[in-house]
Amino acid sequence: MSHDASHEKLSTRAITAGRPDDKVENGINHSISLNSTFGAGSSIAYGRTGNQTWSATESAIGALEGGSTLLFSSGMAAITAALSILKPGARVVASHEGYSGVMTLLKQHHASGRFIVNFLDISQTDQVMSALKDADLLWIESPTNPCLDVAELPELIAAAKARDILVMVDNTFATALTQRPLTLGADVVMNSVTKFLSGHSDVLMGSLSTENPEILQKLEDARQLLGSIAGPFEAWLALRGIRTFPLRFHKACENALELAHRLSTHPKVARVRYPGLPTDSQHERAKKFMKTFGAVLSFEIVGSPADADRLCDSSSIISHATSLGGVESLWERRRRWPSESPSVPENLIRLSVGCEDVDDLWTDIQGALAAI
Repeated sequence: MSHDASHEKLSTRAITAGRPDDKVENGINHSISLNSTFGAGSSIAYGRTGNQTWSATESAIGALEGGSTLLFSSGMAAITAALSILKPGARVVASHEGYSGVMTLLKQHHASGRFIVNFLDISQTDQVMSALKDADLLWIESPTNPCLDVAELPELIAAAKARDILVMVDNTFATALTQRPLTLGADVVMNSVTKFLSGHSDVLMGSLSTENPEILQKLEDARQLLGSIAGPFEAWLALRGIRTFPLRFHKACENALELAHRLSTHPKVARVRYPGLPTDSQHERAKKFMKTFGAVLSFEIVGSPADADRLCDSSSIISHATSLGGVESLWERRRRWPSESPSVPENLIRLSVGCEDVDDLWTDIQGALAAI
């Protein structure tokens, strides 16, 4: 008997979706399907076209985002597949600041002539609206990485769809617990499953979700032909992480808001970027449609890039490392990466807030700030 999750809250769906139908015979968890080959007549033709463990994890993510979902070997693999369905010469509107992997890929495509990319400030709605006049794709990342700018998702998606423009949204920072772009009319939602969904810094994985059967087929063809498939064990780990995702995310968002408040009054902090702060330039916009403000914040120190690096090296609980979305807190100076957008301040530190005790985190942050 199949499970109807349509009436359930998302925090329940994260636990109930992607379970075996017959729990008496199968247990309450899916087994890991380590098969490259399937018998003739099977619903799965070959290990590159499907896997039962993928399907379970895809069902869970799909239940959160509100669309059919495909897993990929990484977030970048998912993004590459999404962009691959565009025709050569397609006109793309995208943020000038965002995840550096996406920015680098789009810049390469623009330089080679494969796409014509208009990079702009995604938080400037008038700029984006003007750029949509001749666009084929609107790529939105909101809040942006690492400056936490917020796009007016409802307005931008509606305007793009009114012009029959494809809309894809990177929902990694926000997650479905904050915003559900498919319900606003977006065509495709991308998640770096590596981050909050799996949540334990032990999996590389991406996903694409859509309600459009034609787009779904194109994306599935791209996955099969590009070979960017997830491993069954990694898919199982991600599904295991999704079961606690709402609990982890709630705690991390709570911690992030508290730390943002405390950082904003520290004399060695020049600016805190977090849309949950009432004083933040993005707050009024964000609270109109975002259910949470996320678990990532950024702040600029009163000091040099070297001071920022020294700060990140001086913590004992917060790890000095790239990535985000795990149970543990991580921070880094983003401009240490050559591929980071040049508009990101040199002394900006991105802090992915985890689930540790908030007072322990604050003590750690204060000690690190004292080092500069």
